[in-house]
Amino acid sequence: MTNDNPTFTPLKPTIGMEVHGVDISQPVPDNAIREINDALCNNGILLFRDQDITPEQHIAFSERFGRLEPHIATQFNLPDHPEIFIVSNIVEDGRNIGASGGARHWHFDYSYREFPSLGSLFYCLECPPEGGETQFAGMYAAHDALPDEKRQWLEDKRAVHDYVYYWENYTPHRGPLTPEQKRQLPPFAQPLVHTHPESGRRALYLAHNVISHIEGMNPEEGLEIIEELVAFATQPEFVYTHQWQERDLIFWDNRATMHRVLPFDEEQHQRRMHRTTLVNAQLSQDEAQLVSQDEAQLAQAG
Repeated sequence: MTNDNPTFTPLKPTIGMEVHGVDISQPVPDNAIREINDALCNNGILLFRDQDITPEQHIAFSERFGRLEPHIATQFNLPDHPEIFIVSNIVEDGRNIGASGGARHWHFDYSYREFPSLGSLFYCLECPPEGGETQFAGMYAAHDALPDEKRQWLEDKRAVHDYVYYWENYTPHRGPLTPEQKRQLPPFAQPLVHTHPESGRRALYLAHNVISHIEGMNPEEGLEIIEELVAFATQPEFVYTHQWQERDLIFWDNRATMHRVLPFDEEQHQRRMHRTTLVNAQLSQDEAQLVSQDEAQLAQAG
């Protein structure tokens, strides 16, 4: 395998491509990286099967697409490789080796930031025989399928993404936040329809349970609209459900897809995943560091 000529087959008509002819453990030439990036920006997710890679190779491939951001929950970053975040229910020596569970609501990562992440590369080392799938919803197709009147109405609407609202209303088991912690993550309004900076395509931009209201609307009425939009955007025709196999890697574009994890029997089965996260190109290194420092204090409360 030379990595010079990747080929692509659709996962679904509305979202995703499987990539063939690329071995991530080997150097990938610039022309192939450009093809992969174009496919990502236009299709939302890319699946690479049978990738036998080390953490160093995972990081090296990820960095071809941008700068990486270590996760704020540093206790779950891979030792000696802080760019890799461990997602796992495995307990070793009396402690969880990674973050367990995962977000089971539909969301874009870091949607409550001014500049959410660009995307992530998620690699499977161990997975349960059933359950634990990751679902991805294609926001291009959902946007394009909206009735014209609804799509036009949404054009100038902005929804407020509020991490504190999410924390207090949907994760009360974590305990209350301090006033200082609340100050560090103010709400941020995002357009409900945005333009992808590379593909130029229009996409819905939603987050279930993280949006507190739509600007200029009664909060209850606004949340009813968000519920309707999430239900519309996550219809089966827009959703790809990935049943993980060991050595699968999925690269998702956080600007074009929502995602969530499905539950599995965590008492009987193990799941071990490695994730790298790409910083939004608009976010400077200093800004990213400040955001991570603020959020790290919140992570300690959880």
